[in-house]
Amino acid sequence: MSKISPCLWFRSEAGEAAEFYVSLLPDSRIGHVQKNNVDSPAGKAGSVMVAEFTLAGQRFMALNGGNSDFTNAVSFKIGCDDQAEVDRLWDALSEGGSVQRCGWLKDRYGVSWQIVPNALAKYLGGSDRAGAQRAMQAMMQMTKFDIAALQKAYEGSN
Repeated sequence: MSKISPCLWFRSEAGEAAEFYVSLLPDSRIGHVQKNNVDSPAGKAGSVMVAEFTLAGQRFMALNGGNSDFTNAVSFKIGCDDQAEVDRLWDALSEGGSVQRCGWLKDRYGVSWQIVPNALAKYLGGSDRAGAQRAMQAMMQMTKFDIAALQKAYEGSN
């Protein structure tokens, strides 16, 4: 296990967010949850102050600290094996959030995610430079990635 783990600073939704995230991916679980003993900027006595969790094998910490603003300067990329996984994660994470171009979204808590098919590297980095350019142009028009459309662009199919 890595010594380094991201800490996500939430206004008051750390426990809720951790539960939501671990419900989405295999090899995910809630670890230690620390509650507030007294009223504090992290919340009322008895509420979650810190939730440690593992998401797809990566350890995280969610902290309630009052004011919080997430930006795209830090995002979490999820590599997806197929379109069904792209669709499932996109739908779950974007619900109540906002979508952006090229597979990016902000979830309901404001955390930025990139939902990326593993096949994208094959199309953007393929030996056919013209195909890679077409795939890049197709990608730049997408919000949620469409693997079949990327493949068609790469192959020059219509």
